[in-house]
Amino acid sequence: ALLATMEDRSHKVLLALVMLFLFAVIVLQYVCPGTECQLLRLRALSPAAAADPYRAEDETPARFVPRFNFSADDLLRRVDFNIKGDDLIVFLHIQKTGGTTFGRHLVRNIQLEQPCECRAGQKKCTCHRPGKRETWLFSRFSTGWSCGLHADWTELTNCVPSVVDSKKEVRLRPSRRMGLNVLFSSPLGRNFYYITILRDPVSRYLSEWRHVQRGATWKASLHVCDGRSPTTEELPSCYTGDDWSGCSLQEFMDCPYNLANNRQVRMLSDLSLVGCYNLSVMPEEQRNKVLLDSAKENLKRMAFFGLTEFQRKTQYLFEKTFNMNFISPFTQYNSTRASSVEIDKQTQQRIEALNFLDMELYDYAKDLFLQRYQYMRQKEHQEARRKRQEQRKILRAKQAHLREQGENSS
Repeated sequence: ALLATMEDRSHKVLLALVMLFLFAVIVLQYVCPGTECQLLRLRALSPAAAADPYRAEDETPARFVPRFNFSADDLLRRVDFNIKGDDLIVFLHIQKTGGTTFGRHLVRNIQLEQPCECRAGQKKCTCHRPGKRETWLFSRFSTGWSCGLHADWTELTNCVPSVVDSKKEVRLRPSRRMGLNVLFSSPLGRNFYYITILRDPVSRYLSEWRHVQRGATWKASLHVCDGRSPTTEELPSCYTGDDWSGCSLQEFMDCPYNLANNRQVRMLSDLSLVGCYNLSVMPEEQRNKVLLDSAKENLKRMAFFGLTEFQRKTQYLFEKTFNMNFISPFTQYNSTRASSVEIDKQTQQRIEALNFLDMELYDYAKDLFLQRYQYMRQKEHQEARRKRQEQRKILRAKQAHLREQGENSS
């Protein structure tokens, strides 16, 4: 009898809770019948909605404090990319920055009216504009290495127009030294939107060492600057054989000609400003300053850049910049070949010293990247708030109209 009484009480308590929940839902429906409140209820019932996906998957600092002052024009990135016209996205692929993964996203993971055609067994995809037999994307996985293997900023800005435009357009095209902007334009209306991916310099350096250790050489890179490739005296090799496979980290760091050192700054700067690979043109300290300043300026004025360490934010900023959405979310991989390399503090400090320009560039890029993300999210929230206010105004106007009709009827 006691057990039956306890069960009866538990059933009554459960029934009371259910009735209370239903009463609350009815009251909420009465107080706020609109779509906005229905969405609010759905969000409240969804446990995953409370978490911010952009914060959860990235190594975002608990409280980001900006170090550099950027203007609103520097932070706002929304370009009117005309995929049906003549505009072109140009991907500057720096070695070991996660560019291969991002390049695959561009050809396989974007929602398009006419998606890229990627066939099994083929390295390149066909990315045609809707209704046209020409590409909208200049990258490894769409056009191949048309300007040379891992072409840098100096090579791409000189080579890309000659590859995609007619010779007449190339002759008429103004010099890039006349002024750099978010994009480059050809006289006949084609816009070139340059994009790239950067990575933490120590991780990138270790990843390149492991790649070279396995036999990678990038011998096919042209390093064209001011119309020619560097001589062997200007750019000596770190090894005498076919490759440098099996080299130790110490050997990798000891080579003074190693292009892995400060690779990101070199690939993003205008090398013609320092006499290309001729180190005798100016003092080393002056050369380093010119290269770093040029890399920062080019990076800031590119249409878009992402960071390997912030995959979801990279996805978000690309989507907002180009108004193009990815089908599947980017994945943050914290376990890489570089992360598996254990180095002591002294070795890390030496790698940082060898890449001191890249270290400064990455600090600058990370600050700009997070400020852009913060700025774009604020803009998004402001726009959502404005839409909610507009909806409330419409709702109040409808309610006032209904009350007026009721009063007139009575």
